[in-house]
Amino acid sequence: MEIVFEGIVLRPWSESDARKLALIADNKNISDNLRDGFPFPYSLNDAKIWLESILSENTPPRFFAILLDNVIVGSIGIVTKTDIYRKNFEIGYFLDEKHWGKGIATKAIKAATSYALNNFDVVRVYAEPFADNPGSRKALEKAGFTLEATLRRNVIKNGIVKDSCIYSVLKEDFKYTI
Repeated sequence: MEIVFEGIVLRPWSESDARKLALIADNKNISDNLRDGFPFPYSLNDAKIWLESILSENTPPRFFAILLDNVIVGSIGIVTKTDIYRKNFEIGYFLDEKHWGKGIATKAIKAATSYALNNFDVVRVYAEPFADNPGSRKALEKAGFTLEATLRRNVIKNGIVKDSCIYSVLKEDFKYTI
């Protein structure tokens, strides 16, 4: 299964993608904008472990490689929430730094969000970027997400206490369809 949208392709990850994943993920600038579960340095073994963990539960697909011209340039996933949050998906993503600022993240967010809202029993998709990550925040806004809150001094990354944000889009407000 592939999602084709505005010149990019989202396709489920496979074990054979481990080397490419490790190559693009081994970047401190990427790691600095993600949760601590995303290691730096990012090794081939880290890629294999992560792929093994998501592939066992990726039916139907919720974790995708982002491809541009048949080359993996990033990752995006929609994470099912549970309990009282079960009608929500959290979206997370990263791009190879060479592709920052080109609109690829926005396209991937639109495609993954459309897929989530049209294929699963959810009413809301949200993301939690760090407040000091203007690229991610801009990509979410361009994809139709709204800033719900800035949570002051909410996270600790690299020993620094800083703000995070919550962006969301509701099913009835989302404008893009794949």
